[in-house]
Amino acid sequence: MFLRTVLRGALSAMLAVLIGPAVAEVYPDKPVRMVVPFPAGGPTDVLARLIAQKLTEKWKQPVLVDNRPGAGANIGAEIVAKSKPDGYTLLMTTSALAVAPSLYPKLNYDPLKDLSPVVNVAYAPFLLVVRPEMPAKSVQELIALARSQPGQIMFASTGSGTPLHLAGELFKTMAGIDIVHVPYKGSAPALTDLLGGQVQMMFDSPITSLPLVRGGKLRALGISSATRSLVALEIPTIAEGGVPGYEGALWYGLLVPTGVDSSIVNSINRDVVAIIGQPEVRARFVDLGADPVGNQVEQFKSEIERDARKWAIIVRKSGATVQ
Repeated sequence: MFLRTVLRGALSAMLAVLIGPAVAEVYPDKPVRMVVPFPAGGPTDVLARLIAQKLTEKWKQPVLVDNRPGAGANIGAEIVAKSKPDGYTLLMTTSALAVAPSLYPKLNYDPLKDLSPVVNVAYAPFLLVVRPEMPAKSVQELIALARSQPGQIMFASTGSGTPLHLAGELFKTMAGIDIVHVPYKGSAPALTDLLGGQVQMMFDSPITSLPLVRGGKLRALGISSATRSLVALEIPTIAEGGVPGYEGALWYGLLVPTGVDSSIVNSINRDVVAIIGQPEVRARFVDLGADPVGNQVEQFKSEIERDARKWAIIVRKSGATVQ
């Protein structure tokens, strides 16, 4: 009886080894849900639908985008974190995920443990913009001006704890200057007050501010990516401008519930990386103010962990809270 039990266990283990890869090879064999924790029509949603369409074509299975906005992108992320880890529920989100543990200490899930990275789809850098009347014409000149007028230069953001706010706080910390944060409820009212002179500077998406820069209504001093962006190659990075190591870009990434078979994760990664490599997809990303990425699973994992550490320090120093 004991020998029969041992043999049965060994046979089951062998079958699992043999069948496992076969199961992964036929993935997916039914529709896949891609949860987007932001409203329809926003940049995350647009990028998700582009990727979903291409995956549908490749997989011959529908990839359905499911918008679940709310609570700083945590509602949708929690849905995915608590879903069955079979590869049929994906999360398309932003680096808000890496900030969430610092801003939301009482979450019902752990963003860094309950979700596993698949691929960084794209980076969306921010522009550091000022009014044309501002005497500073470079990042170095802005820093010098801020040091000569501590507490007098105000920077707008789209709200306390938002990526644009934290990009400003990171700049403040790394440059060693005293500038004052003024939160707004969205980019439009913040830009309105910047153009009107109520505030002096702002970190903003190139989608909304680049047309104003090219129209002469705003001046761009730098871009927040680590290297120059395809979105606006003519604009130097903030690191180039005088703050070495500065990087405050938003990433858009694909994740799955922790526990999904690694062969499925790697398969999704390969397919999405191939899609991102298509010229028409890359061009569309740039139109949306994002630089295509498409890296490996471990690279994306390291980026998320690094971001979580970096933003935890900035949140603590700035006292940022969610609205």
